[in-house]
Amino acid sequence: MIYGFGLAGISPWSLLIILVIVVVIFGTKRLRNAGGDLGGAVKNFKDSMKSGENEVTATKNATKEAISDAKDDVIDAVSKVKDSTKS
Repeated sequence: MIYGFGLAGISPWSLLIILVIVVVIFGTKRLRNAGGDLGGAVKNFKDSMKSGENEVTATKNATKEAISDAKDDVIDAVSKVKDSTKS
């Protein structure tokens, strides 16, 4: 039987037996600690990804402002040159 998990030939009863064996070997306290550590690692990873995205957004905004300022400076310089040639 295939249950959609890509685990051909493993029944839910087999998975339950494996779970019981793991709990007996490691104990619930160690498994709970491991689960908490894994959850903390996932949370830290997500927070790092968010802060990285925020840094990228800030850099893009700063670059857009710099380009806009540079365009304004060029336009001002061109206007000054045109005004000086008219005089």
